[in-house]
Formats: sequence, structure tokens, C-alpha cells
Amino acid sequence: MHVALIGATGFIGSAVLEEALARGHRVTAIARSAGRLAARPGLRTSAADATDPAAVAEAVRGADAVISAFTGDRRGPDLAGEVARGNAAILEGAKRAGVSRLLVVGGAGSLEVAPGRLLVEEDVFPAEYKVEARAMAGVLQRLRAETGLDWTFLSPAAEIFPGERTGRFRLGGDRLLADAEGRSRISVQDYAVAMIDELERPAHSRRRFSVAY
Repeated sequence: MHVALIGATGFIGSAVLEEALARGHRVTAIARSAGRLAARPGLRTSAADATDPAAVAEAVRGADAVISAFTGDRRGPDLAGEVARGNAAILEGAKRAGVSRLLVVGGAGSLEVAPGRLLVEEDVFPAEYKVEARAMAGVLQRLRAETGLDWTFLSPAAEIFPGERTGRFRLGGDRLLADAEGRSRISVQDYAVAMIDELERPAHSRRRFSVAY
């Protein structure tokens, strides 16, 4: 399968890139710093601007699916606006290119911890990530109104970290998954496994799902 991966050099995007290539998919890696990626079989790079719909369309044209791991500049003055603009451009660019399938790397903040209560609203949620989490919740809301794309939004556990690729985890829906000790965790490697599993065997068309140990 040919996959266009936006944000391929980021924390989660780079893990998704490794998983996709390891499974034999062809990947167009799209990122501002994509040119720094070493040449590998099955890998093509593009430095397209993910906030420009025309540039996105050109970069993803011919792909079977787009995976977006887009994040705005966390050091910039308008992270929420950049997240919204970038994701809007990615949706529009995929449509212009005729790529109907979009998988989005989502956040955990929009997951429910109780009916009507989101994780991002809890005091334990790190303050430095709240702007981004609320912006990604807005992306999910926009996707839920989207009729022109076959989209999927994958939320990680509350804690995502570099670790092992075990291939053993649970899948859920809109509720935060936690273990018997109340911990909500997933390695970035296993998150990538869940994402590429969904790419290969679609099971969550036009909805959000979540992954955790």
C-alpha cells in the first residue's frame, strides 16, 4: 500500500513511519525536515507545507491513504490556530488529490473520564498540553461532520512514551482506557502498531478509537 505520512519526523510520526516501512508499505514522508531522513527502500520524502491545501494535494496525490501526525509549532504564538489550519488544509488537500482515506493521530485529552467529563478538563492533565489537546478535540469535532472522507481518529492512552513494540494492547472508543491500577499508558511503538493495523484492516470508519495497555 502507498501511504502519505504527514509529520513523519515527529515523535509519533517517526514511529508510524518505522512500522509502515517494516510491514512493506511504500511511504511518502511529508515534513518540514523530511530531507534529513536517510534514503531507504520504499521511502520517498517531501518537504510540502502541511498548512497549504495545494501543497498537500500535490504531495499526497496517488496515495492509497493519508496518515496525519501533524502538530503545530508548540513554541509558536498561535498553536491552536496552526493546528486548526493545518488539519483543515490536510482534509482539503486529500480531497483535491482524490485520496478518500484519512487516518489522524489524535490526542488523549478529548477522551472521556466519566460521562460528559473530558481528560483535558481534569486537574491532573498537564497544563502545557491543554492548548494542543483542546485544538485536537476541535479537529475531532470537525471530522465528525465530515462526509467527503473515510476518516479515522486514533487517541493514545494518557501517557505515551518510547518503549517496546509488544503488539499486545487493548482497543477502546471514546472513554479513556486504564489498567487495574488506574494507569493509562501505551508505548509510541505499540501506538504505531495499532495505527498500521487500522490502515491494513479498517475497523473504525468515520469514528474515533483509542489504544492503551
